[in-house]
Amino acid sequence: MDGNKDESIRCVNIAQKFIAAGENEKAIKFLNKALRLYPLEKAKVLLNDLQNNEGGRGGGEPPPKNAEGIRQRTRGGTDQKEKAENQENEPADYTQEQLQLVKRIKKCKDYYEILGVSKEATETDLKKAYRKLALQMHPDKNKAPGATEAFKAIGNAFSVLSDPSKRKKYDVYGPETDTSHSHAHSDYTHGGYEGDISPEELFNMFFGGGFPSSGTTHYRRSRHAHHTHNFYTRDTQSESGYTLFLQLTPILLLIFLSILSSFFVSDPVFSMHRTDKYSVERKTYNLKIPYYVKEDFRPEYKGEMRRIERNVEEEYIGQLRGNCWRERSYKENLLWKARNYGDAKLYQRAQDYQTPSCDQLQKLYS
Repeated sequence: MDGNKDESIRCVNIAQKFIAAGENEKAIKFLNKALRLYPLEKAKVLLNDLQNNEGGRGGGEPPPKNAEGIRQRTRGGTDQKEKAENQENEPADYTQEQLQLVKRIKKCKDYYEILGVSKEATETDLKKAYRKLALQMHPDKNKAPGATEAFKAIGNAFSVLSDPSKRKKYDVYGPETDTSHSHAHSDYTHGGYEGDISPEELFNMFFGGGFPSSGTTHYRRSRHAHHTHNFYTRDTQSESGYTLFLQLTPILLLIFLSILSSFFVSDPVFSMHRTDKYSVERKTYNLKIPYYVKEDFRPEYKGEMRRIERNVEEEYIGQLRGNCWRERSYKENLLWKARNYGDAKLYQRAQDYQTPSCDQLQKLYS
């Protein structure tokens, strides 16, 4: 509704310019359009004055007093008409493409149509569609009328469809399950389905607050939901202490068992890192992997060297595999971001990123 109000104000401004130019019929046309968009009091007053004047004159214009008045009125009317038409056809703060995108989203009937994806869309498809639309529709970038509501619709659509349980419910019952919401609210909730976070918070999660939040207002939960939450909060306060104790019992039991077991479990045979207790360095016979043992290691484990060194090598290779997986994942994420945003510097950084654990693992295998 706020977007309609902005458009209504713009129509009133154009109508005032036509009134100054003597183009009353065009002024009436724009005032009627303004009232259809939003019931502005100023539009009602201007339209009423124009209709009364038109009725008193029988639809005709009052005759000018002299020829100079005709020339002045003609010149002034032409200038004002051109300015009004230029203002209408060439808005300075948004493009026609941005306005068309806003209109398309506001006409959509369901969340899949808003994001432009099919009902079989994966999580990756939803993220790609949201990223593209959110950057185009953020009100601090798109100044077209209705951009704020369209931005909310995009955020709420992704928030619902990206949640498996909410998406399943939405697919089963459809977007028209609740008709009690107002029209303005249903512009972005489509039948009462709301995400758990606001569109602006969702945008900041994706882009790290790429735009300032001054142009966007966070939508709030309904007053009914607020009262319901308070009701359940008061009811559960008396049971909170007992419930908390039950929830903490397994954790306390685990802590107790851990402390108890520490008295019966002996120290490990070796360590992969040097410490005060494990100060003697050794290397495995097969892969030459360094490890550390206690000073009394040799006489105590003399007959189990092969088993111990096999365990050392398995633990070392397991650590390399875990580190290699993290290094490759980080490099792939850098490459994906660089390609997605067209960032040449980030792409070069990803290409230069080293994976020493993977290199060491490959060296061992070869």
